[in-house]
Amino acid sequence: MEPAYYLLAAITASLVMAQINLRLGSPVVAILERWLRWLIFAFGAAHLSSDFQLIDRPYWALVMVFLLLWFFGETLYNWLGIQALSVSPLPLFPRYVSNPGGEEWPVQPRLLKIREWLRAQAFKPVQSLRAEIGGGIYLRMAVYQDAAAKFRVHVIFLPQAGGAIGVCYSIVSLAADGSRFVTDNFYIPFAGFYPEHWFVERLPLRRSLPRMLARHQDRLVREETVPFATEPLTDLNTQQHELDQLNTQLGFLNPTSEREEFGKISQAGRYRVWKEIWMLNYLGRAARYQ
Repeated sequence: MEPAYYLLAAITASLVMAQINLRLGSPVVAILERWLRWLIFAFGAAHLSSDFQLIDRPYWALVMVFLLLWFFGETLYNWLGIQALSVSPLPLFPRYVSNPGGEEWPVQPRLLKIREWLRAQAFKPVQSLRAEIGGGIYLRMAVYQDAAAKFRVHVIFLPQAGGAIGVCYSIVSLAADGSRFVTDNFYIPFAGFYPEHWFVERLPLRRSLPRMLARHQDRLVREETVPFATEPLTDLNTQQHELDQLNTQLGFLNPTSEREEFGKISQAGRYRVWKEIWMLNYLGRAARYQ
């Protein structure tokens, strides 16, 4: 079969995956699509260059060159995006407020099943929150808690391009010694620092809430957990303030007095964000934080 047919099939597959993911909002499908686009660009550009005799080099050498060209192009794109975020008024650690509309679940079968599962496991809704991330766009969160108030499940709805809605989970417990255990599956980069008493495990490719809860419980087998003493809104905003202060002290963020001139994120912090974007976008892995 002619190479052009393989390229055409790959392009068709990429377009189909993109359309499917408009409904699913799945990071797994997104990763596969990114790899496919990268390969289509490299092999397609090499094929055109060879067929039209634009570059007199072996085919596989051209493929490698165009692979690197894509890497450098996307690196520049990501770096400019990080720079824009750094100098924009968008908050890196936004404050949450109560959602005046109450508990709002997108009317999609796959998302409603999550709510039914939580109810079946005796998790009760505690609060519905939202945080503005700019331009009237909100992160919306439904917080559930078990009867003993030792497990909190944050269900976060993430708006995505094309109108898709992504969903992530964060399960939090407190230990008697003051440690905070967090198991989440966020696929957006953080790349900053967590307090020493936080033990965070990020699993971007694990999309099943039951499996995440099982993993979280396994992490707490040898820990004595205690009930939460504060409501989710107060607890979350205290965390956001603590993260802002810590990341400023450790150099991930610029000092407040310098942010207007140099932006919020330091040069070292921008490199960490760039690195984590690549890890999440193409490997589905986040850095391990302790």
